[in-house]
Amino acid sequence: MGIVSQEAIKQFQALMDQVDEPLKRTFQNVHQGYPLETFGRFLKAREWNVAKAHKMLVDCLNWRVQNEIDNILAMLTFLESSSMQKPIVPTELYRSVRDSQLIGLSGYSREGLPVFAIGVGLSTFDKASVHYYVQSHIQINEYRDRIILPSASRKYGKPITTCVKVLDMTGLKLSALSQIKLLTIISTIDDLNYPEKTNTYYIVNAPYIFSACWKVVKPLLQERTRKKVQVLSGCGRDELLKIMDYGSLPHFCKREGSAFINSSTTTSSSNL
Repeated sequence: MGIVSQEAIKQFQALMDQVDEPLKRTFQNVHQGYPLETFGRFLKAREWNVAKAHKMLVDCLNWRVQNEIDNILAMLTFLESSSMQKPIVPTELYRSVRDSQLIGLSGYSREGLPVFAIGVGLSTFDKASVHYYVQSHIQINEYRDRIILPSASRKYGKPITTCVKVLDMTGLKLSALSQIKLLTIISTIDDLNYPEKTNTYYIVNAPYIFSACWKVVKPLLQERTRKKVQVLSGCGRDELLKIMDYGSLPHFCKREGSAFINSSTTTSSSNL
């Protein structure tokens, strides 16, 4: 880290030291014991402009407070309120949302970054309204940031604050473009509130229609996100083995033409 970036982080920290409750409390859930790394993420997202990064983080913290994000993991099954101990949605709907949104933890890179396997092509997102899929996405983000990443940091003895995502396009159809509204909302939430949490997005098992879909999706993404996308040949096995062991490969990367299914090498999204 250069002198300029160190000075920017120092200035950023001084500004955040002035933040009062409840923003200070929710910031603890954001940084999970690694505030300097968090300052670095937000600074990077705003090209190391301290004022802009500070506004971005404060806006993020206000969003968390207003939407009760700190409680969202408890809301996976039950409301925290003692006067209303019941599922936030019918169990059948909750499971349908999870089953139609294929995502799991397949392992860790050699640097200790969690590897998320995402079955983009076979995820249907058709069992509930956009609201529930957005809520589910935020829950998964919070589970990653508050459970998986801290666990990885303890396991590897160093701050682990980002992840790797492998996106399986098996089964992708042009009809997937009907989910553009959902993608736009999720992309905006991630850009503003979870910046720089993913090191690289690896695209695998891309069918011939992927290029057509990518032309539509690409303009919706921030430039810094687009630069992280790598389209690998076939199932991507050989390239991914350069950064992770075979045991951490998503199962759809272990052989050509494989499709996303729950297996012992992945954690079902219902567990996230």
